[in-house]
Amino acid sequence: QVQLVESGGGLVQPGGSLRLSCAASGNIFSINSMTWYRQAPGKQRELVATITSGGSTNYADSVKGRFTISRDNAKNTVYLEMNSLRPEDTAVYLCRIVAGMWAYWGQGTQVTVST
Repeated sequence: QVQLVESGGGLVQPGGSLRLSCAASGNIFSINSMTWYRQAPGKQRELVATITSGGSTNYADSVKGRFTISRDNAKNTVYLEMNSLRPEDTAVYLCRIVAGMWAYWGQGTQVTVST
């Protein structure tokens, strides 16, 4: 059984920052990619950022230069540092990991950017 637990969401003013964490636990031997997605009300889920086991990263155009994804392999944890937040970043942020042949999703953490 594999579990992903996200944390770090909350309410922040425009221009502010948040750091999300997603910790994986359970029967995991090797994690390949680790990815953050987000889903806003009434919109499709979109990929925000991904990081491979080798450390290569990829970002959605809308967050390039503002968000940074990183991982700690010893802790099976992926992070998303979010700076210069905008109201349009408001969404539920979910992490997804690929380990072997399997993909696992977290439950999500709410990020709200508002005055």
